[in-house]
Amino acid sequence: MPIHPFTTWPRRLLRAALALGLATCAGLALADDDQEREQLARISSELARVQAMVSDAAQAAPTGQRVKFRYDWLQRDLEMMRQAIDQHVDAPRQPRPVAPLRGDYRQ
Repeated sequence: MPIHPFTTWPRRLLRAALALGLATCAGLALADDDQEREQLARISSELARVQAMVSDAAQAAPTGQRVKFRYDWLQRDLEMMRQAIDQHVDAPRQPRPVAPLRGDYRQ
């Protein structure tokens, strides 16, 4: 039985997206805040591109299959990852206020 190209395509796409994300994240450990934000913004942008590819694949997916790939679930997961990255990148980088210590411990 021949393997339909659309059956393995989503797996390849997901593997490529994960490999890209992991490769980009590998250098984050030694990066400073600005570099990290820049790289995370790039990952978010790549995830948006992957989402467009997933959308195209969903449109071209064959109908009438017994087992269907859940493009909607993949799209939801990708959107959740992208939103989390965007929230982190957009978060203010100022320290939280800390209550001052009393300092005088004698009575």
